[in-house]
Amino acid sequence: MSDTNQATANISNALLEDLEYRGLIHQTTNREALQEKLNNERVVLYCGFDPTADSLHIGHLLPVLILRHFQKAGHNPIALVGGGTGLIGDPSGRSTERSLNTADTVAEWTNRLKDQLSRFLDFNQEANGAKLVSNYDWIAPLDIITFLRDIGKHFTVNYMLAKDSVDSRLANGISFTEFSYMILQSYDFYKLLTDHNCTLQIGGSDQWGNITAGLDLIGKMGGGSAYGMTLPLVTKSDGKKFGKSESGAVWLDRSKTSVYAFYQFWINTDDNDVIKFLKYFTFLDRGQIAELETELSTRPEKRAAQRELAREVTRLVHGEEAVISAEKITEALFSGDVTLLTEAELVEALQDMPTTVINEEEIPLMDLLIAAQAAPSRRQARQDIESGAVYINGQRQNAIDFVVTQEQRLHSKYVVLRRGKKNYFLVKFE
Repeated sequence: MSDTNQATANISNALLEDLEYRGLIHQTTNREALQEKLNNERVVLYCGFDPTADSLHIGHLLPVLILRHFQKAGHNPIALVGGGTGLIGDPSGRSTERSLNTADTVAEWTNRLKDQLSRFLDFNQEANGAKLVSNYDWIAPLDIITFLRDIGKHFTVNYMLAKDSVDSRLANGISFTEFSYMILQSYDFYKLLTDHNCTLQIGGSDQWGNITAGLDLIGKMGGGSAYGMTLPLVTKSDGKKFGKSESGAVWLDRSKTSVYAFYQFWINTDDNDVIKFLKYFTFLDRGQIAELETELSTRPEKRAAQRELAREVTRLVHGEEAVISAEKITEALFSGDVTLLTEAELVEALQDMPTTVINEEEIPLMDLLIAAQAAPSRRQARQDIESGAVYINGQRQNAIDFVVTQEQRLHSKYVVLRRGKKNYFLVKFE
């Protein structure tokens, strides 16, 4: 074996060991053969992402990072955006039919997902550069007769009914459209193998049936040897669904989930989950993670592991400047001094907070509390002011007759109202 091949083999050995250490391998087909292949050649692998929305969310982050792990180890990842299958709908993990989107909508979302995926994978490397493809390119030209005769004939109904993604839907019903999804995804794998020499498909644990169906189709159509690997379902120790915040899904698009909200999602990780998430979602090495685990056990109140998790994932998704901005906003809200924030940072920090528009030059503080719904009554507003629980731009105001004027406005139009330690309200003057 040449020195170059030996180096690749060593990296590939370390790759699967590292993925196992991180708990990122759930199932594999023919593990020993896959390991040997990774040791002896540069492997092309893929993962599919259907455009069911105009952005990826953090539920997609794990398979994207697995592709990155493989690329860092010298292999060639393909990110497949389901421009074709996105028009059909994947029944996996759902109890009801997906709503069908228009072709124009799916095309637009496909382009947005391509842009997001390009943040994580290097498409410019010569030796092991990544590729972006859309399965619309080979699914759209298929005519129904070709689909049924050349592809569909390799699938028996009994075989398809036995797959979890279909079997779990039988009670509530499944359309022929979604029933056929497995065949189309299987054909994706076959096409990528024949056109790009792609021999490994990865996906979430709910994709195991679709992946193995693809392997069966490859075998029946004479495509050669191929492999499948699934990742674990990401769970939280408290039983709550991963990927959801109080305001809904956590998106990778900063216009849908602000950088600050994204950072806060990770920094609020429970102690019982943070080490697992550091292994899953960061590229920190074992020594760094071990140090954070020790810090967590000896000084949990410092939340060092959570801060590092928030920094690392925010940096991966949004870049270093986003980390600096998120930490600046976090410090400002913690200290109560919001005057140091730029207008953009102020709006971002409070975009999920209640916002009230005031069309007056000035307003008494008690009236402002009522208008912003920070107090349910004038009696409560008076009590909050007198007890020192009310702050304007971080400054406590305990005078009943205090009036909010133009002097208090930040960036000429904003006032940050706070009641107690954590109840923030953004007031915008127009």
